[in-house]
Amino acid sequence: MARILLVDDDRELLDVLALALSDAGHTIDTAREGREADRRLAEGSAELVVCDVNLPGIDGFTLVKRWRDRGVTTPILLLTSRDSEIDEALGLELGADDYMTKPMRVRVLLARIAALLRREQRRAESEPGATPVLAHGHVSLDRERLELRYRGTLVTTTLSELRLIEAMVERPGIVLSRARLLEHVRGDDSVVDDRLIDTYVRRMRRKLEAIEPAFDRIETVTGAGYRWRV
Repeated sequence: MARILLVDDDRELLDVLALALSDAGHTIDTAREGREADRRLAEGSAELVVCDVNLPGIDGFTLVKRWRDRGVTTPILLLTSRDSEIDEALGLELGADDYMTKPMRVRVLLARIAALLRREQRRAESEPGATPVLAHGHVSLDRERLELRYRGTLVTTTLSELRLIEAMVERPGIVLSRARLLEHVRGDDSVVDDRLIDTYVRRMRRKLEAIEPAFDRIETVTGAGYRWRV
């Protein structure tokens, strides 16, 4: 069970979700606006954040960007009443780990939270038999510290982004389909569009291009997937 920061300006929904998550065994902190959520995350020990996009003061998108820019790696699940592919892509681009549209079924929300927490637990544990540090060329990925470095520079990533790079660097030159990458990245059986991988790839390309403008190691193989160039 985990300590969860629940952020929503709808008091009734906040109470319903807090009760459901508490009944599931989680410890809940709540906030009803962006500045309060930012303060609570900084002061507390949340292991996961469930955050509405439409908040007074500072909206959910801005919070996600602020937290990721600050180096916060806590899993974030965004909620929104706007059923928009653009909004979903933006949330994931900014660094959210998952996204749900209101109204949502509480049971599905609990399942998504459980999946994120399982992934986060794997993040805190090295895989049995795995080499703690995966190195290839200019990439160094520490599986125990969950740190990625490129050309010696620390790269701030979400768990999903880290596992994407891990999957490709472990198999340099091998074409990996979106479905196979998604299986490695998410580490669970939740049903999502495998095009989500394209979003993770775009984010990582930008981060690595910030270190090396000519970065081209992540190669798109049309109709097949992606590979790490050797």
